[in-house]
Amino acid sequence: MAHSPVVPVTPVIPGIVLVDKEGGWTSHDLVAKARGIFNTRRVGHAGTLDPMATGLVILGVGGATRLLGYVSDAGKSYQGTILLGATTNTDDADGEVFSRATSEEVAKVGDEEIAAGVKALTGSIMQRPSNFSAIKVNGVRSYARARAGEEFELAAREIQVEKFSILDTRRNEDSIEIDVFVTCSSGTYIRALARDLGEALGVGGHLTSLRRTSIGGFKIEDAVKIEEIADRRIPLGEAAARILPTRKVDLDEQVLLRNGRAIFAVGKVGAYAALNTGGDLVALLQEEGERAKPIAVFLEEV
Repeated sequence: MAHSPVVPVTPVIPGIVLVDKEGGWTSHDLVAKARGIFNTRRVGHAGTLDPMATGLVILGVGGATRLLGYVSDAGKSYQGTILLGATTNTDDADGEVFSRATSEEVAKVGDEEIAAGVKALTGSIMQRPSNFSAIKVNGVRSYARARAGEEFELAAREIQVEKFSILDTRRNEDSIEIDVFVTCSSGTYIRALARDLGEALGVGGHLTSLRRTSIGGFKIEDAVKIEEIADRRIPLGEAAARILPTRKVDLDEQVLLRNGRAIFAVGKVGAYAALNTGGDLVALLQEEGERAKPIAVFLEEV
């Protein structure tokens, strides 16, 4: 009986990819496209970006997917536009308007009041995420519950807004558009900032545009369109060094780590990356007492 020829499996070269997402794409759409480009199911993303939004999305290919959790926890920066004078059910322009302020009400909102409202939403604050977010409650995405017509309110949680700057203000007959720049902690919803600013000013508000410009040490200037990512992988060692503290390990330590064994601690707190003398990622380490234990090992063939 004839046997089918054995087709050699081409190893997946791991790495981080920086994508400049276009409007209309979901983060899942980018992952699906990247899986086809790299011919592997092992692709993930660090941090959801709403379909309306554009800008930086970080993808991990192959073994780099194990770095994505550390990327997701990093701070992020955004440029966006807030419209004061109308409220939507999604807190952004993709939703349905359910309240509008009158022209007289909008005219009463001065620049000083807007600046004070922005200042009040800066620093450590409690924020209630939009019901149309991807947060899971009892295993169900919040947006799925909202689309099904369920009435509920997500619990507020503490976030950090390091910078909330007004770049430009444009006044219309029945609305005010504010271009803003925001630097914030992971888990911050810019459309919730827009909603809360409009609520505080008594005229309602929602987000009409959003562009993510950075995630941790990764910048939008280094990103490419999804169709151009094939040859744009950042190697594991370089990517890890931009995400975590690092430590150089010699050949003996490298062998120990790649066999799942601990090496001597050097006094680092939290997870960090062990790189060999060539800058390749060997493992992620966590120290316990005098031992640095591997919590993830990156073999050469991965």
